[in-house]
Amino acid sequence: YLRPPCYCMSATFLLYSVAMYIEVVPNRNSKPCILLRESYRDGGKVCKRTLANLSKLPKDTVEAMRSLLRGATLLEDLADSFEVTHSRPFGHVAAVLATLRRIGLETDLAPERCDSRDLVVAMIVARLLEPASKLATARGLDEGASLSALQEELSLPAFSETELYEAMDWLYQQKDEIEQRLASRHLQEGSLVLYDVTSTYFEGRHCPLARRGYSRDGKSDKLQIVFGLLCNQAGCPIAVEVFAGNTADPQTLQAQIEKVRQRFSLTRVIFVGDRGMLTSARIAEELKPAGLDWISALRTTEIRQVVAAPGFQFSLFDEQDFAEIQSPEFPDERLIVCRNPLLAEDRDRTREELLQATEVELAAIEQATRRTTNPLKGQDRIALRVGKVLNRHKVGKHFVLEFTETTFSYRRDQERITQEASLDGLYVIRTSMPKSELTAEETVRAYKGLSVVERAFRSCKTIDLHVRPIYHRLPERVQAHILLCMLAYHVEWHMREKLAPILFDDEEPEVAQGLRTSVVQPAQRSAGALRKASTRMTTDGLPVQSFQTLLKNLSTIVKNRIQPKLSPASPAFDAVTRPSALQQRTLSLLEVILPV
Repeated sequence: YLRPPCYCMSATFLLYSVAMYIEVVPNRNSKPCILLRESYRDGGKVCKRTLANLSKLPKDTVEAMRSLLRGATLLEDLADSFEVTHSRPFGHVAAVLATLRRIGLETDLAPERCDSRDLVVAMIVARLLEPASKLATARGLDEGASLSALQEELSLPAFSETELYEAMDWLYQQKDEIEQRLASRHLQEGSLVLYDVTSTYFEGRHCPLARRGYSRDGKSDKLQIVFGLLCNQAGCPIAVEVFAGNTADPQTLQAQIEKVRQRFSLTRVIFVGDRGMLTSARIAEELKPAGLDWISALRTTEIRQVVAAPGFQFSLFDEQDFAEIQSPEFPDERLIVCRNPLLAEDRDRTREELLQATEVELAAIEQATRRTTNPLKGQDRIALRVGKVLNRHKVGKHFVLEFTETTFSYRRDQERITQEASLDGLYVIRTSMPKSELTAEETVRAYKGLSVVERAFRSCKTIDLHVRPIYHRLPERVQAHILLCMLAYHVEWHMREKLAPILFDDEEPEVAQGLRTSVVQPAQRSAGALRKASTRMTTDGLPVQSFQTLLKNLSTIVKNRIQPKLSPASPAFDAVTRPSALQQRTLSLLEVILPV
């Protein structure tokens, strides 16, 4: 028997087969016999001979051969022989999902597969690719929608946003175990734990966690929530906790200490937090009793006390920009005083600009009290307008104000300005770690490492994951929503580590650290990062990308469902578009292999 014909059959075969045809011969009580025959002339007589018996070939194959023998030209008719029934953006889904599985996050959610775990995985991937409400996410995963390839890869049945909410409830119940698994992989005894908090405004008024408080988003007219993030020294997120919107930063620390000591079973770690978080009161009442070490900084009033002490001399910074000192006000602690000249210049310039802007508005108020027509009168009215100006620029402490019922005057408090200027660029790191275990330079570097937590907050709130707006009413749903965003950033963090060569990120942070003559100096970028920023090209000639544009680029890798039209019974098959050079480089860095 002949082998089934190939769709790319050569033109030579077509020319040779012009005199061939397929004949169906009745066979009494049996199935008809299908023969491939050739007609030829023998001395002017038309004859035929059988070349092959096609009876055992599939019907679709026989029909395809019959079409070819009748004169069909494949190169001309190929477009009419196949139909693309639908296409699914696939590359970005494959990249994120493969990374999530490679780092073990899928088993961190739950060791055994279940419907809730699959839906949570889908929501994590969707939060990275198309952050939206749960209703929009459910519709985006439908067949034919932008994330339909994700539903196919996870073998998810049809579902609605109700099932997504139920999966969020399941995620909240698994929260402690998930964070414990992440901590066991990324935290060890004696390691640094970076902790910081932020707030984000809230839509609606029915959630018990939504309260009025200090808004970091400049949305004082809205309710808000507060959440704190625990990261390891490299900035990889480990755990997150949500608090009521009126919770002060120091009040969130106790929950983190209990989490590290009890749930993570770590007896010795070093908490790193800013001076608004690890205050002297929290250190004395919570960290010391728990037997934990810390790295933080002194507040301005505390710095002023240290500087005013008899033993302190500014000549310490004549040859270096940091020095380790001792203070009786902080026994059993090491103090590392740092002075950054660039920071001092910036603060001096900013203060002068704010003072001048305030003086312009105060002068207008003073002029209003002197005008002949409808002058500004009344001490309360004058004070109200002055108060609005001072609250706007936040430098009211540097002015001396005098009010009467009909007059107003002001002048700068130069003595106070000079006193504050003496501390410009000055900050003091405090730690309980002995010098034998952590040098002064390593201590300063550890404290400045809090910037990676700020980077995580920016990614979650604005750049990538868009944690806002938050509409959930139940506290458990709000907790689950924030946890979803943290897990999505966990995946993003690992992807950025792999994709650094083609992103604007610095792929050689150790080299960049070596460029600084002092740890106090501003962070430097390596020569490779500067070259990428200036040329917008990588070393292998590919365009440098941001994380989001790279994901959008990967989404142009499409999985097409193709249906052959030679016969309605022909099975459909999938074909993935060929990656470009940039896309192939991205997939290689992420260790992703697309199906052929």
